[in-house]
Amino acid sequence: MSDAPRNPYLVLAAAIVPGAGHVLLGLAQRGLMFIFFMVILGGVSTKLVPAEASFFARHVGGIFIYGISVIDAYRTARLRAELWRRGTASEK
Repeated sequence: MSDAPRNPYLVLAAAIVPGAGHVLLGLAQRGLMFIFFMVILGGVSTKLVPAEASFFARHVGGIFIYGISVIDAYRTARLRAELWRRGTASEK
């Protein structure tokens, strides 16, 4: 098969920076899509939540999408690693 995929834990560590995990996986467009929706939903939740709410509450839309982005990057890396592992195991 092809070269070994990225280590899922490396992708998880890179995903701390929004979009970086997806860039490591070669899915830059997907990473940009997540960043776009983080900004949009963060802005919407800032407008909808009262001003006296906490920082987390005011930006909950963007934080939620950020969490989904981290999970998606790790999941994609893990699936690629497992598929590669099974493919190389079957060749032996």
